[in-house]
Amino acid sequence: MSEQEVRVRFAPSPTGPLHIGGVRTALFNYLFAKKNKGKFILRIEDTDQKRYVPGAENYIVEALKWCNIDIDEGATVGGEYGPYRQSERKEIYKQYSETLIERGHAYYAFDTPEELDSVRNEYEENKQTFIYNASSRNKMNNSFTLPDDVVKNKIESGEKFVVRFKMPDNEDVTVLDIIRGKVVVNSSLLDDKILFKSDGMPTYHLANIVDDYLMKISHVIRGEEWLPSLPLHVLLYRAFEWEKEMPKFAHLPLILKPVGKGKLSKRDGDKLGFPVFPIEWKSPNGDIASGYRETGYFSEAFINMLALLGWNPGTEQEIFSLKELSEIFSLERVGKSGSRFDPDKAKWYNHHYLVEKSNQEIADLFQDTLKEKGIEKSNEYVTKVCGLVKERVNFISELWEQIYFFFQRPVEYDKKTVKKRWKENSPNIMKDIMNILSSVGSFTSQETESTVKKYIEENELGMGQVMNAFRLTIVGAAKGPGVFDIIELIGKEETLKRIQLGIDNIIR
Repeated sequence: MSEQEVRVRFAPSPTGPLHIGGVRTALFNYLFAKKNKGKFILRIEDTDQKRYVPGAENYIVEALKWCNIDIDEGATVGGEYGPYRQSERKEIYKQYSETLIERGHAYYAFDTPEELDSVRNEYEENKQTFIYNASSRNKMNNSFTLPDDVVKNKIESGEKFVVRFKMPDNEDVTVLDIIRGKVVVNSSLLDDKILFKSDGMPTYHLANIVDDYLMKISHVIRGEEWLPSLPLHVLLYRAFEWEKEMPKFAHLPLILKPVGKGKLSKRDGDKLGFPVFPIEWKSPNGDIASGYRETGYFSEAFINMLALLGWNPGTEQEIFSLKELSEIFSLERVGKSGSRFDPDKAKWYNHHYLVEKSNQEIADLFQDTLKEKGIEKSNEYVTKVCGLVKERVNFISELWEQIYFFFQRPVEYDKKTVKKRWKENSPNIMKDIMNILSSVGSFTSQETESTVKKYIEENELGMGQVMNAFRLTIVGAAKGPGVFDIIELIGKEETLKRIQLGIDNIIR
């Protein structure tokens, strides 16, 4: 296969929400495909019908869409190598399963769960671990130990069976992994994996090999948890005589807990208060798990953060657009060891992208919050307000706490600030401020600041003595951007009303 024919697949199972580790796998596949002018394929691996969860496939598609990971071929967009749901390809797998049996690389096994448990217990009593392979298969209930006519009768009578791979005895299986280098495993450590289940569905091992071959997949980029299955998959390619078409493999490192040990889980997110799913998940039983989208993250920030979990650009640069990532991404710069997830770094990324947005964009997003509160303000006004404080927040949802006083007068005054900042002469000083501000013609921040500072100097007052009390009447607390910027936006009439309210209502 030529270098130009890059075809990669993201192949999730619809058994629940997509973990951010899964999103990163999709992202790295997508970036690799785009870098090499290849195709990104979404394949739904729904062979495990017992674990299938309604709604999970739609969730996966919606999550990828939010992340701007475009699908070139797949279950939802079609393509010449479909169908792209494994449940719709059952007959294909059955045919290939039979090919392996005919070639002597697989066999029928009729062992019942009770029989397998009995053998396992027997091994455990002798302090041994039972492995169904070359050392034990001749003692089991399968087509190696049963006469051909018995095997035939069992199948024809509808007796349940599985198809197992015949693992070679004591053979070193060597494969080159793009990220990890040479991987060598002796086959005696591996069991005769089930390839075809008693319910008529293939297991992951058979289905993914057959699909990757038929869909002409050039590179398999997947999580580290599949590394132990790699020797089996290589042996299956050999058994099918597809070695020349075998894709190159790359196994991505884990995303670790914030403490640095162990795989990041939903429990970690619940405990520390951050999402581990890209978008909100509502399970069929009504449980809801939070998502990055609903928590207020921008998809650009989420993707940027994920890309640098396990991949290193080789420079100090940390901010990348999806387009930039697709131009410079390489598997050679993916590390072998796990990457610690840092919730604060995720917020840092979101803050960056929030600040980079125009004041108008921020205002448009914040208008939803105002509507919920029954507040109507012009876009021009909201845009100016958001521009004053966007540097102070990480999320749009945090804006209200920073700017509520632009939309409503104080209804109470922070007690600690009152005790510390409101002095005996504060009411009289505020009356003076009211008088001088009422006569200001152009109520700009520059004009009002100049007028108030002149008053402070002429009366030999302390700047803090006046300004702290002034802010308290306007805001109700010791917070907010420059007070002269605030009063320019709320206007002269509102400013004077608030000062008078403060004089009337602030009590030490």
